[in-house]
Amino acid sequence: MIFEPDPPKTIDFAAINRAALARLPEILSRLLPDGRIEGHEYVARNPNRADRRLGSFKINIRTGRWCDFATRDRGTDAIGLVAFVAVIGQGEAARRLAAMVGVAPNGKPQGGTKR
Repeated sequence: MIFEPDPPKTIDFAAINRAALARLPEILSRLLPDGRIEGHEYVARNPNRADRRLGSFKINIRTGRWCDFATRDRGTDAIGLVAFVAVIGQGEAARRLAAMVGVAPNGKPQGGTKR
């Protein structure tokens, strides 16, 4: 018999954001593949509107804060960015981001020891 734990019932948003921040350039290149790093910002097209060129949608790769200066859409972290880009709720965005960075939704590293 294989023991599979129940999925975590709580989401540790802060732990997921910390893990994501450490790998933010990699995550951004997956989420927004047409973007590029300029200084401490990742500049990309906003996938939720008809952006023709890079410029107004920027993500600070040090802090995770992001903003589209053309529409005033903005957020303070990677989870909010994933929610915005994928047009999903914060909980689902946290779960997706946790999977991208290899942590469980409760913030614990995945792939622990078997019991």
